[in-house]
Amino acid sequence: MMTGSDSMAEPSFDEERLTGALTRETVKKNVAAIHISGKLTLLQRKLSNVLLLNAYDTLTSARSHTIDARTLAMMVGYNSNDIDSLRASLRALAETVAEWDMLDEQGHQEWGVSSLLSFAKLKNGVCEYAYSPELAKKLHDPKIFALINVKIQRNFSSGHGLALYENCYRFVRTGSTGWWGLDIFRKLMGVDGSAYYESFKHLNAKIIKPAVAEVNKSSDIIIEPQTRKKGRAVSEIRFLIRENPQMAMFQIDDSEGLRQQPVYKALRGQGVSDRLARQWITEHGADYVQQKLDYVAGQGAVKSPLGYLRAAIDGDYSLSPEGAVTPPVSAEEEARIREAQARRDADAAAEAAAFDARAAARRDRARHLDIVETLVSRRNPTQRDADKRLFLSGLDSDLDREHFRQHGWRSALNAGAIIAFWQELEPEAFDG
Repeated sequence: MMTGSDSMAEPSFDEERLTGALTRETVKKNVAAIHISGKLTLLQRKLSNVLLLNAYDTLTSARSHTIDARTLAMMVGYNSNDIDSLRASLRALAETVAEWDMLDEQGHQEWGVSSLLSFAKLKNGVCEYAYSPELAKKLHDPKIFALINVKIQRNFSSGHGLALYENCYRFVRTGSTGWWGLDIFRKLMGVDGSAYYESFKHLNAKIIKPAVAEVNKSSDIIIEPQTRKKGRAVSEIRFLIRENPQMAMFQIDDSEGLRQQPVYKALRGQGVSDRLARQWITEHGADYVQQKLDYVAGQGAVKSPLGYLRAAIDGDYSLSPEGAVTPPVSAEEEARIREAQARRDADAAAEAAAFDARAAARRDRARHLDIVETLVSRRNPTQRDADKRLFLSGLDSDLDREHFRQHGWRSALNAGAIIAFWQELEPEAFDG
């Protein structure tokens, strides 16, 4: 059940105040079988994501993490002066159980349980918190993460919708959540233990349908529920998942914008690759990266300027107020940092290649839809109606048909089918 805090309007805040990890748009969420109680309210779930984003870079190396309490409150959607609500939400996270059941690297089954936060405290306007070491390792594992967009999460107005988004998005690469027993699904949605939701009719009407509608309207994925019965009763549910192209079409690849920034040109001048330069600026922000460039330049001749720059960015090296500098890292530490960075670079390269491929596909799709729009404009009203009826008759999904009724030939959800339909009608229009 939602608490009164969920009805609070989310105040606007100045994103330029954010630094370091908080300037990123995405937080890494573990995609293995780690289940977080769905009983968290909407704002508590958002708080959990922001705390993880803030801590991610030092998740396994630092015993605790800190963030300005007012900035935290504003990022999540609390009034910055409502410290009581922030305290209550931190208490809820410390009382929430994270449970995992997965195979380790040797193929052995591993089950574990931990509180979501091992502790949290507010003192002198700063929030300090920590994760248990074992949970921190699970949350940080680069082999099994998905990316949760913390800007997209602001679009959600219900905790059930955001919970469903998180639990579906972590399977976006496979296209399906796989079958969940209804007892597991009720637990993920935070309605386990409720006699009312033992009825699938009530669960479907009050939880599943509204949450699916919100995910499809507010996020970067489209989901479609499917059920399986045991006898006459629904016993399992899964969600088919695909990218929401209606949203993706309007997401701009700002690579060219990044390349015009002075800090990008300075990085390239230091021998940093195009991809890594864009990655550092995107992840850390231009000001942060420029500070590290200035720091390294102030150290005089160093054996490996690029390696030292990596260390400065990863370790947040800076001048102290007295002008003293952070001691240089040892050769062994620098080698360890280079090795870790190489692994991250490989992961980032795969992500970047996938992103570039999706961006190219979106551009090609948009160009073809423009051609379709021109073709449609040349048809008379009778032909247009006939075309629509013929196209609708070829769609199998209720979701696809409804999306076409709403958006017509600009329905990006049906873009592939639309383009194929018109290529068959007028193939010469798409030549070249």
